[in-house]
Amino acid sequence: MVGSLDLLPRELVSNILLRLPVKTLLRCKCVCKSWFEIITDSHFVTSHYDVYNNIEETNEEEQQQVLVIRRPFFSGLKTYISLLSWDPKEPKGSVYSQVLNPPYEYDSDHKYWTEIMGPVNGVYFLEGNPNVMMNPSLRQFKALPESQFTPPRGTYSFTDYAGFGYDPKTNDFKVVVIKDLWVKETDERKPGYWTAELFSLNSNSWRKLEDDDDAVLPLPFEIWGSSRVYTYVNNCCHWFSYASSSNGRTVDRSTPPQDLVLAFNNVTERFRKIKLPRIRYSSEEEFATLVPFKSTIGVIVYPVKGAEKVLDVWVMKDYLNEESWVKLYSVGPVMVTYKLVGFYGNNRFLWKDNNERLVMYDSESKGTRDLEVYGKYDSLRAARYTQSLVSLHRGNEFARQFVSCGLVSDPMQNQTECELNSFS
Repeated sequence: MVGSLDLLPRELVSNILLRLPVKTLLRCKCVCKSWFEIITDSHFVTSHYDVYNNIEETNEEEQQQVLVIRRPFFSGLKTYISLLSWDPKEPKGSVYSQVLNPPYEYDSDHKYWTEIMGPVNGVYFLEGNPNVMMNPSLRQFKALPESQFTPPRGTYSFTDYAGFGYDPKTNDFKVVVIKDLWVKETDERKPGYWTAELFSLNSNSWRKLEDDDDAVLPLPFEIWGSSRVYTYVNNCCHWFSYASSSNGRTVDRSTPPQDLVLAFNNVTERFRKIKLPRIRYSSEEEFATLVPFKSTIGVIVYPVKGAEKVLDVWVMKDYLNEESWVKLYSVGPVMVTYKLVGFYGNNRFLWKDNNERLVMYDSESKGTRDLEVYGKYDSLRAARYTQSLVSLHRGNEFARQFVSCGLVSDPMQNQTECELNSFS
C-alpha cells in the first residue's frame, strides 16, 4: 500500500494534503517518508496556512471557530483560553467549547492574560503574566522571558501597549511593547512621553528601540484605551491614537485632539503615524475601534450609551494613503450590544453584551448568535481561529520555556451565571 502511495505524483499529493486540517496532517506524517517530507517542507507549511484557511473563510457553510480569553468568575484573576466552534447552517444550534489546558505552572490565579493578538500565520500572542506565544493547532505554548527594561532614572512605567507581528524576511515573530513613563518626583506623566522595546522569537530576547531617533517613535501621540480589536495588516501592528499638537515632544491640551493611527512595521522596525479624517465628534460619546480588512485597516465608530447602536464602518481603501479614507457602510441599529471585542471577516462583529456574554452579529443576515461564554470585569477578548503548521521552535529554547498543552472539554459550558458563581 505504501509503495502505491509513492507512485502518485508529488504535486498531486501536495495539492490534496493542502486541503486537510492540521490534526489530520500530523497523522499523515506517519504514513510514508515522502508524505513526511512534503508536510514538513517550509513551502508546504506556508502554503497550507493560506490555502486551507482561505477555503474555510470563503465557505460560509463550514464550521466557524473563535479563540477567546475570559475570566468567568468574580473572584481571582485566572484566565480561561477557549476554542468555540459552531455550525453556521444551524442558526440556533449549540456552540461547542473546548478549554486550552496550559501546563500546571501556568494554571493558577496568579497567571492571567488581558489581551489576545493574532492570528499571524496561525500563531497567537497573549499579553499578561506571563507574556505567551502559542500555536493551538500544534498545542505549542511558549512563555516569553521577562523584559530587562529599566526606566530612565527618576521615572517609572505604568501602562504597556503591545503589538504582535511577523517579519517574513527573517522568519521571525516579534512583540513590540510601547511604555509610558511617569516622573517619580511629581507622580505625573508628560503627554507623549513614551519608550519602546522589541522581543524577537529568533533570538529569544528583548531589546530597547532607541527613542532618540525621530523615525522610531513619532512623538507626540497618545493611545486611546477603547480600541480592543487586534489589527495587523501588511506586516504592521496598529493602535488607535490621538495627538493635540505636533510641536515638540508634548501634547498641547488647548486644541481638540486629532485622531490618528500609530503603526509599527515589523520588517523595518519603524513607527509612523497615519492621519484620520473627522470620523467622530466626541471621544466621550463615541467609541472608535480599529479593525483589520484583508489588505488595509478600518475604524468602526459607535455610541457609548444606549441599548441600540448604529455602527459606522470607515476604511482606508488604499493603505497608507491618508486621502483614501471613506465611510464604507453603516450597520444597525443593533440590539443589546455593549463593546466590540473582535471582528470576524468583513461583516461579522464579536460583541460583549450588557450581560457580559459574547455574541456574534452578522451584518449581512442581520442575525445574532449567543456564543455562550461569560467574561467578568471586561475580560472578554476574541480572535478568529485559524489552523497552522507553523512551529514556534527555533532550536534555542530551554525546556521550561517551551511546553505542550492540550484541549479539553469546557467544564463550564451550559452553566448558568448563578451556577458559575458557585463553581468558582
